[in-house]
Amino acid sequence: MSTFLNSYSLLSVNLIKEKTIQQTGFIKVKEGKIFEIGAMDHYQNTENLQEIRFSSDLYAAPGFIDIHIHGLNGADTMDASEESLKTMAATLPQEGTTSYLATTITQERSDIEAALRTVNNYLKIEKNESIGSELLGIHLEGPFISPKRAGAQPLEHIVNPDIQLFESWQVESGNQIKVVTMAPEQPNGIEFVHHLSKNKVITSIGHSDAVYHEMVDAMEAGAEHVTHFYNGMRGSHHREPGVVGAGLAHDDLLVEMIADGIHVHPAVVKATYLAKGADRIILVTDSMRAKWLEDGEYELGGQKVSVANNTAILENGTLAGSVLKMNEAIRNMKKFTGCSLVEAVRMASTTPAKRLNVWERKGSIEVGKDADIVIMNQNCEVKMTFCKGQLVYKGE
Repeated sequence: MSTFLNSYSLLSVNLIKEKTIQQTGFIKVKEGKIFEIGAMDHYQNTENLQEIRFSSDLYAAPGFIDIHIHGLNGADTMDASEESLKTMAATLPQEGTTSYLATTITQERSDIEAALRTVNNYLKIEKNESIGSELLGIHLEGPFISPKRAGAQPLEHIVNPDIQLFESWQVESGNQIKVVTMAPEQPNGIEFVHHLSKNKVITSIGHSDAVYHEMVDAMEAGAEHVTHFYNGMRGSHHREPGVVGAGLAHDDLLVEMIADGIHVHPAVVKATYLAKGADRIILVTDSMRAKWLEDGEYELGGQKVSVANNTAILENGTLAGSVLKMNEAIRNMKKFTGCSLVEAVRMASTTPAKRLNVWERKGSIEVGKDADIVIMNQNCEVKMTFCKGQLVYKGE
C-alpha cells in the first residue's frame, strides 16, 4: 500500500482524455480529487506537492469500471461475505479497475438475499475506510431470465419477473441494485421493465429468448441495455432479428462485450464495434473467482467449473463466466477492431460511467473528478493504479 498522501503531481505522462491524448501532460491531485491538468510546459508546483515523474512512453487513463463481475482471486459476490468484497476491491486495481458492480447469479432466494445484505453492510463501512476499487452497487443477474437461455445460470432457481420480490430485494440491498439482467418475454416481463424504468434501475436484457417485437416492446417500456452481448440470448436471423439484431439496430441499447476472443469471435467483436461505436459498447469481464488464480476446479453458482487456457466451463461444456482482466479486454478491443487506444479506454471507463450516472465524478481525467487513474504502457500493462487519489497498486 501507499506511502503517498492523496495529494501529489503526476508528471510527464500522456493523458488519455475522452476524445484525444494529451502528450506529455501533468495531473495534480489534491485530497483524492483531480484539481489541475495540463501540458508540462505550463506546469508549476506552487503548492509544493510531492512529484511522481514518469517515462514518456506511459499513459494515464481514467480508472476502468466493470459493471458485470462475479468475482476474482478466490472471492465471489455470492459468498455473501464482506471479506470477499474486500478481496475484490483490493485485487481489481491490478487490472486498472477502480470501481465495479458486484454481480449476483441465479440462486436460491435466501442466497441472493444474503449477498444483497452483505453489499449493503459493506457499503456502510466502505464509505469510511475505502481502500481499493469502489463498489458502486449491485448487478442482479437473474433469476428473472429464460430457462431456454440459462447458460451458466442454474435452471432450478429461475423464476418469472416478480415486482414484489424485486422490491423486497431492493430494500435488503439498501437500494443498491443498479442493473437487472432479465428476459422481457417471460410472464409479467414488460410490467417488470416498466417498474424498473420508473424506479431508475437499468433494465438489461440478457439470458433472453425474445423475438424482435418483444425487444421493441421492452425498449418502449424502458429497457436500455444488453447483458454480455451474443452470449445467452436469441441470435440474429435476417427474417427474425431477435435480441442480437435489436441490439445492433437500436442506438438506445448499450451492449456489454466480453472481449476475450472466446465468448465472441474477434470478427464479430469488430463487426459490433463498426455497428455500435465506442459510445454504445461497454467492456465487461463477467469474471468468476478463478481470475488471478491458477487453472483448476472452481465453483460458480454452486456448479463445478473447470478453468484451463483462459476458459471457464461447466461440466456440460457451457461457458461459465471468464477469467478476463479489464486491461486485457482493452488490449483485445484494439487488436480485434483497429480502434484507437482512446476509444478502447472509453468503452471501459467513460461509457460505463455515463451508463451508471456517476459521470460527474468518474470516467474521465477532468478537474473535479475522483482521482481514479491508471498508469499503463502502450500494451495496456498496468504499472500503477490510484483509487480516489490513493496509490493502491504498484507493479514491477
